[in-house]
Amino acid sequence: MIQTNNNEAITKKIEHFCAYQERCHQEVVQKLRGMSIDSHTIDEIVVYLIQNQFLNEERFACSFARGKHRIKHWGNIRIINELKARNISQTIIKMALTEISTEEYFSNFESLSNRIWENITEKNELKKRKKFCDYLLRKGFESQLVYEKVKELEKAAS
Repeated sequence: MIQTNNNEAITKKIEHFCAYQERCHQEVVQKLRGMSIDSHTIDEIVVYLIQNQFLNEERFACSFARGKHRIKHWGNIRIINELKARNISQTIIKMALTEISTEEYFSNFESLSNRIWENITEKNELKKRKKFCDYLLRKGFESQLVYEKVKELEKAAS
């Protein structure tokens, strides 16, 4: 499909790029543009990668959601926003979120929130509460969940 030796070398390099870790289409296209490849060749290479299973948006989104939740302890909101920023479709995003079980999600939220509450050394209760809420909201947890947890932790501390 891709004729010239130069294109074969580029294709091999991109195959390795995709095999090293899951990539989305946007990352691959950016990498190819950074290599000063024309758009027609980029399209050919992307089609080749998809046909040969080097590139798969569903696989990427599922892996992304699992990894970011388990390793970086991100909440659903942050995961959704990051996937949207990578031009992943809403359908695939919903499917990727099913990779995180409800039990695992709440278990991670509980352990993270308890650890963060204990580690904030702020003496002023309002500032401590703000730091706690800001941190968990930045991590992408739902505001209702965060505010319920902070009330629970304040009651326990009283």
